[in-house]
Amino acid sequence: MLLSKVLGVIIIARNGDRYNYYQDPNNYAASNTETTALGEVESHRLGSILRSTYLDASSPSYIEGVRSDLVDNSEVKVRVKAGVEGTVVFDSAIALLQGLFPPTPNNKIVLANETTVVAPLGGYQYVPVETVEPGNDRSLESWTNCPSFEKHIKEFYSSADFKKKADEAKPFFQDVKDYVFGRPATLENAWNIYDYINSELTHNKTYAHRLPPSYIEQARHWANYHEAGVFSDNDINGIGNVAGRTILHTILTSLERIAFNGDPLQFMLIETTYQPFISLFEQTGVAAEHPEYKGIPNYASAVAIELRRGSPPDVRDFLRVRFKNGTTENFKDVHVFGHHADIPLTEFIYRAENAAITSNKQWKEVCNAKSATFDFLEVTKSSNVQAAFSGAFAFVTLLCLFMVSKLVKRARERSRQSRVRLHGDDETLAVPVMEKRRLI
Repeated sequence: MLLSKVLGVIIIARNGDRYNYYQDPNNYAASNTETTALGEVESHRLGSILRSTYLDASSPSYIEGVRSDLVDNSEVKVRVKAGVEGTVVFDSAIALLQGLFPPTPNNKIVLANETTVVAPLGGYQYVPVETVEPGNDRSLESWTNCPSFEKHIKEFYSSADFKKKADEAKPFFQDVKDYVFGRPATLENAWNIYDYINSELTHNKTYAHRLPPSYIEQARHWANYHEAGVFSDNDINGIGNVAGRTILHTILTSLERIAFNGDPLQFMLIETTYQPFISLFEQTGVAAEHPEYKGIPNYASAVAIELRRGSPPDVRDFLRVRFKNGTTENFKDVHVFGHHADIPLTEFIYRAENAAITSNKQWKEVCNAKSATFDFLEVTKSSNVQAAFSGAFAFVTLLCLFMVSKLVKRARERSRQSRVRLHGDDETLAVPVMEKRRLI
């Protein structure tokens, strides 16, 4: 069937390159990190590719009717994960949008006095961005502060398969100790081992010259196994798929908006981290058909979910799912739910909607959490020396304040006792009474 009319697209994009980033292997509390110029270039390049794919009228995937010369903010919506690793994700989103809607001298205005004013930086286009903080919206970061997910991680570590893999991995983790500088070299800590090696290999010339050639591939292999086990589940509704289950709600509601003729939305960008990719590929069967995608996607990877209108006689709406793994690959079709072609929109919704977590309240129930709000203290509580120092400093500060308070009270009591009293009267002067009321 020829499906030539693209009604709109949802892009799920991973952030670009950044510096080393620690995640607690037991609860995924995380440290801070920063983006790099390389990461911004990667995301900008992805934006340029998306522009040539969906906003160029000569492209077979051109979105029919979309405005491409200047951004129409009613046609475009951007949601950006703002939890842990959030500043990197935000920077990546801005860089992507710069490639998607580059500066143009057409971004101008003619004033009443006939003066023409072009936007700064040669016509820079400002696209509104919605940051999604887990403190009020769990859709883009659902795995932190989730007791059920932490239980899932423990069960994975105690499984027979994990123990078997840990034995297989022992030689590598024994050999790599000299290159990770005190970091626990175990399969449980595989993500942090890989991320550290990958970051140093990219940014540290001395380290890159010293690292044995095969170590990055081995580290990536074990990190892929680790993250696939943590962020996937055999059951589409399983807690291991929580990252995919929460983002599914955004996908489904966006598809409904694009399909509705009265809604102008045609391009939806969800900028996030790697975790939802793993869950979505497991939930939809992509990982089973493409084992090479079962693990961590590269920086600036993207999933494109295209909504296409069928040609007569079947004019139903269909979905075509495509994946681009990092900056070096092109978009490739990946088929979901066992189809070997585009899937009808109605079937996709039918098979996915029951797995979607649609609210903070439902997330709280699924996670068996005390609160649906985000505990920033818990997430930044990694094995971070700075955090430990800050806590100790805060304790000392509070202790000092308490001691000062006691000394002040004692001084006031002495002052009260030494005040001049009226002859024949056992009451203190009026001034101390007024002072006492003010303090109360």
